Parts: sequence; C-alpha cells; structure tokens
Amino acid sequence: MKTYPLTMILNGQKVTVEIEPSERLAYVLRDRLGLTGTKIGCDEGECGACTVILDGQAVDSCLLPAMKADGCEVVTVEGLAKGGELDPLQRAFIDKGAVQCGYCTPGLLMSARALLDENPRPTEQEIKDAIAGNLCRCTGYLKIIEAIKEAAG
Repeated sequence: MKTYPLTMILNGQKVTVEIEPSERLAYVLRDRLGLTGTKIGCDEGECGACTVILDGQAVDSCLLPAMKADGCEVVTVEGLAKGGELDPLQRAFIDKGAVQCGYCTPGLLMSARALLDENPRPTEQEIKDAIAGNLCRCTGYLKIIEAIKEAAG
C-alpha cells in the first residue's frame, strides 16, 4: 500500500514518519515511533487509555486517523516530564496513590493535563467531566480526583 508522510510536532520535536492512509494515531505512536505510553484498551474510544493531547485537546488516539495529526502538535505521556523532572500532575498521582496497575494512568494524565492547561483551577465537577471518558478498574476515582486537585492547587 502507498505511504504518505505525516509531519507533526510530537512532544516538542518535529517528526516525520511514513504511514499508510488507514493507520490510526495510537498505532503510529506505538508501533512506528516507539511511544508505548499511549495504551490501547478497547480500541473503540470508550476507555480513554489511548488519550493524547492534539492541539490542546484531549483525544482518543485509537479512533483518530493519523493523518488528522498532520501539521499538528501532539503530546503523549512521554512528553509530560521535562528535563528529567516529572510534571506536577505525575508527581501528584504518585503522592496521592492514584496509580495501581497503571494501564489507565497515561490516558488519565493526558485528559487531566489538557484540562489543567485550559483551566488551571477547575472545580471538582469540571475534573470529573474531564476524566469521564477514562475508565479505571483498580483505584476508583477518589484518589485520581484528589491528585488532579493537588496538581491544580
């Protein structure tokens, strides 16, 4: 099948990769670029494990045709830490015990980061709304919400 160049700003770096037109962003990130922090859970846009930030918006990358990211800025969980320092949101998840098996954590972090970038002081309801598309089967959501509040504070 014919391939096409996909160029994007990925975690702050310009990246170009040849992809097939039918590829979805989650698979390009994982399989072609080695960024395995983006998880594929349901592969139907229901669980949020594949959430990345595309031009400031949290999106389910398992559903997104990769070419939709052409010319865009994409941030994955690997792009949160800067200079060896965890993002305050990552630190809060650790401090509050909001991580158990960790499978949902990258998607939750990305949904929360998109929220905090847009609204640095969200209400508890706004936090709940922002992570409503992210399923967690281990922790429940109390510690996750507390971690997001702490990062916002």
